[in-house]
Parts: sequence; C-alpha cells; structure tokens
Amino acid sequence: MRHFDLIVIGSGPAGEKGAAQAAYFGKRVAIIEREKHVGGVVVNTGGLASKTLRETVLYYTGIRQRGLYDHDYSLRENMNIGSFMHRKQNVVRCQWDIVSQNLLRHNIEVIHGTARLKNKNTVIVGSAPDYEEDLHADVILIATGSSPLRPGNIPFTPNVIYDSDEILKMSRIPRSMLVLGGGAIGTEYSSIFTAMGVEVTLLEPHDRILGFLDAEIVKRLTMRLEQLGLRFLFNDPVINMETQDGNVQITLQSGATHTFETALIAVGRRSNIENLGLEEVGVALGERGLVKVNEKYQTNVPNIYAAGDVIGFPALASTSMEQARVAMVHAFDLLYKETVSRTLPVAVYAIPEISAVGLTEEDCKNKKIAYEVGRAYYENSPRGQIIGDTVGMIKLIFSPGKNACLAHISSVSRRLS
Repeated sequence: MRHFDLIVIGSGPAGEKGAAQAAYFGKRVAIIEREKHVGGVVVNTGGLASKTLRETVLYYTGIRQRGLYDHDYSLRENMNIGSFMHRKQNVVRCQWDIVSQNLLRHNIEVIHGTARLKNKNTVIVGSAPDYEEDLHADVILIATGSSPLRPGNIPFTPNVIYDSDEILKMSRIPRSMLVLGGGAIGTEYSSIFTAMGVEVTLLEPHDRILGFLDAEIVKRLTMRLEQLGLRFLFNDPVINMETQDGNVQITLQSGATHTFETALIAVGRRSNIENLGLEEVGVALGERGLVKVNEKYQTNVPNIYAAGDVIGFPALASTSMEQARVAMVHAFDLLYKETVSRTLPVAVYAIPEISAVGLTEEDCKNKKIAYEVGRAYYENSPRGQIIGDTVGMIKLIFSPGKNACLAHISSVSRRLS
C-alpha cells in the first residue's frame, strides 16, 4: 500500500490549491480525479463555460454599445450555441494546462479514477474496470464539488428540459425559455439568453431574485433586465411541469399555464458525495449532502477535511481556494494562513453584473447596527456618459461617527470601471 501525507479527492479550485499548499511545505501529496481532465466543475462544466459564453454574447450582440450609439445589434444569421462555445473550448484547454502544470510543479501525483473511503486513512481508487488500489494517507481532503439539483417531480426530457451542466450542450438557440430559480446561476443564464434575443421568463417562487444581495441593488438589476426583455414571475410556484409535443408546459399555483420551447432548472446544487463512503466512516453530512465542517474546515473525523462547493455557500472558486489552504495549514500545523477572511467579495456575472463585499443594508437592519448610506449613479458621472452606461450604481453602507468603518460596497454596472 502506497502512503501519502495527503490525499485530495477532486481537482477543482479547492482540491488544487489545498494540494499545492501541503506540497509547498514538503508533504507527499496525491490528487484523485474521476474525470479525464483536471480542473473540476469550474473549468469543465460550470463557471468558466458560462462566463466565456457571457463575454462572447456581449461581443456578438453589441449590447455594451446600445446605450452609447442607440443602435440595437442583432445576432448574425445561422448562429447556434456551438458558434458561441467555440472560444469556450480554447479557454478550457488553457486552464487544463495551467492546473496540470501547477500540480506538476509541486510534484503532486495525479491519479485518474474513482475514490471510496475504506476507513479514515485508506482510500480505494478504481482506475480501471477490474483494478483497484488501496492508498494510505495521514490526512484526506474532500474537494469533490457539487452538481445541479434535479428535483424528482421535474421530467428532465433530453433536449427540452436542462440542468445548468447540460444547458450549453443544446443544439440550437430556442425562441422561448423558462428559467426556474432566481439564484446566481438562474439570473446569469437568464440575462445571457435574453441578450441573445431569446424570450426568457425567469420564475422565482419567492418575491425577488438573488436574496443574498442588497435589495436596492437587486431591484436596479431587475429593472435593467426587464428593459432588456427579460420577464419575471414571482411568488407563484410551479405545481406541475411536463413536456408535450417537444415543448415545456407548466402550471402555476395561481392556476396560470405557460408554454416554452425549453427550460433551464436552476433550483440549487447538491454535494458530490455519492459512493465516497463518507457516512460509512462516520463523516457527518447535512441537507443535500453538504459535508459539515468547523471553522478550520475539519469534519467530525479529525483527519478528514472538506472545502469548496462540497460544504456549500458561498461556493465561489476564490473562497474555495482559501478554505482549502486554511484546512491544510491546520491539518499539518503549518505557519501560514490560519483563517479565511470574514469579509468575502461576491460577484454575479449577469448582464449587467453585480459585485459586493461586506454587510448589506438589510444585514445592518436585522442586526440593529447603526449605518449610513452613500450612493453614486453612473448616469451622473462623465465616465458613465462616455461609455454609455447610465444604469450603473455604487452603494456604500458605512458606520456613522468619527471611527466610521466601511461595512458594505456593492455595485451594478454593465461594465466595471
């Protein structure tokens, strides 16, 4: 049985940086990756693909110039999803190389295969149909990411109803689309397909999208998306969804019915912990398979750690990297990063995008914290007039008095200046 100081399961941002952190301090490290390529969900199916599509759409539709030249560009004829995703594959290949080179530079062994915990120190790796190998490690880091949640009452009919991993595999650009879920993923894809000219309806069963962000900023984003043509349905949950004649038909709680050519289901994600054997070795799990950890990203089994999407919100690449670094510093008692910052930036890459850091106005109200608000509108700025961005806004939430400290910065803008 081969022995490692650390075995990492998963090669996404958390897995890569956690492995590199330990290897930098001389630890013998192996990464187990079940997919053909390293990089995890961010590189292969998730954020990188959607962000590349977003930039391509901005380029082809000329949407950034609409406010500047008062001209409505249209898509080139005969364009399909493949036309937009050509650049995505080039970006993905580049990221495969960057991640692989980083692992090689740190002398990290990459083992392709499935992983299953035999006990708290032993991982069984299946790298071929009839071959398994037991690997031993002092420390194990779970960084297997997450996958789209697929509710059992929704018929995921191929080529008609998609989850967020499948949506970019569609063969054509539909005329109409339902997006179910107003979180970051649903909002981003809704705005992207609206910019393409698709008639998009975003259905959020609550009273607003992006409930974790400042309400005023989200309201401004919502108004802008409506101006671009996106339709919103709030406070009216779906009680039935079915496919008929190649279309999606939904019935709402109010009794209203709607028909769309296609649908994207973006109602959350669940942790990739199936067949890992975590429960068998006693690792505590939460709802949707979330791995429960303490402030050092240590599970209730002391030598097993977890970081990234597998432990839940905020599920951002940059945050996942920091979580894994802190976990490995704690696991090996290293003199380096001991905590993740309590103030983490958040971004939603809609069209226009939102970025924020710190407490929101609603947070201050709920915690009964005294605060003041400052606002700056791009429409009042020469810079905003020059670039044709009259919807942008920056909002500051700060503590009043001599010792004022910044509590929150958020902005909504077609481009960040």
